[in-house]
Amino acid sequence: MCNYCAFKETLVLLVTFVAGDMANKLITEIGLPKSIGHIFAARNIITAKDALSLTEFELMELLDVGLEQVKFAVALISEVTSPPYQTVQSLLEQRVQNEYLMGHLPTHLKGLDAALCGGLPFGALTELVGPSGIGKTQFCLKISLLAALPSCYGGLDGHVIYIDVESKFSSRRLIEIGINSFPEIFCLEGMAKEMAGRITVLRPGSLTEFTESLQKVKVSVLQHQVKLLIIDSMAALVSGEYEQGPQRQHPLGWHISFIKSLAEFSRIPVLMTNQVRSRVANQISQYVFQAESRELMVEDNTEKFDSRLVAALGIHWAHAVNVRLVLESRSGQRFIKVAKSPMSPPLAFPFQVTSMGIVLLNDDGVEMEGSQINAIDHQGHSDIIYHGDER
Repeated sequence: MCNYCAFKETLVLLVTFVAGDMANKLITEIGLPKSIGHIFAARNIITAKDALSLTEFELMELLDVGLEQVKFAVALISEVTSPPYQTVQSLLEQRVQNEYLMGHLPTHLKGLDAALCGGLPFGALTELVGPSGIGKTQFCLKISLLAALPSCYGGLDGHVIYIDVESKFSSRRLIEIGINSFPEIFCLEGMAKEMAGRITVLRPGSLTEFTESLQKVKVSVLQHQVKLLIIDSMAALVSGEYEQGPQRQHPLGWHISFIKSLAEFSRIPVLMTNQVRSRVANQISQYVFQAESRELMVEDNTEKFDSRLVAALGIHWAHAVNVRLVLESRSGQRFIKVAKSPMSPPLAFPFQVTSMGIVLLNDDGVEMEGSQINAIDHQGHSDIIYHGDER
């Protein structure tokens, strides 16, 4: 990357970082008159971003107040949340300080770590997207172990919070991966129990419970040595809500902002899995894990679905993640792709799932271009989620 491009990218990232913090400011902290502040809260408009994402007329309809009141509220919110002016010099100094605090959690996949300049970045959101059964949870289990391992063995020597939305977490599989990957550690008396004890598993059954879980995570991060947050998976949280007609706001909008702020504030890596979707001619959406018969859904819709899939949750979500890793299958071979990263070109690495978890077959990634970057193949894997048009 040329110096100019790197300089431009630095400025964009810094401006986004500053603006993002202010956008997450709570409406209750803005100083609005109580008469209208209560209305915002009653309509679930929690942050400045929630309010400023809507037009004045949309706010009038939602809040059921006059235009003058809306204009006053928007003007005050804009004034309070507008980031202060900064010079290029101060922005660059801030960037240097952030880089000093930054670090990475190595995945122990040599080629992938080299592409990501060390592994999963601290203070950032890493997304793992792919069809069901491709290896996303296997990746998460291995990463959770790496964060819990003592630092002398290349780990972060910390606690892990694992939000298991689909109840796929397996303690037995976790120990199996640990024994086969780090026999010198897990063969020590009591070490397997200690490592497992560092991983806290939460299993929210709904979006409301997930919101409550995030509040618990915030407290744990502040009070304990939490070094990694895993959410498996995000798409499952909105399998019903996201399909019911047009929506003004993304159902996970608040959660995305909260998680990004948590990652940046605590300087921990956040790893989240996402499912895949395919548009259909009649725009009917259905998630595989909701279907009574997966085989019936796949066979009856053979002509309606494309074998090339894309990530679920839409463009708003895609812009929120810092790194996107795609797991796919082509001609019987599985690949992990770096589809989005500020540090790496789009690369694909062949891998397989073994008793040690995910293992790369080749550390030399193949560079991709064009539609290959975001398209997701699932040849040989029928356990996918078919999801209609995203907004």
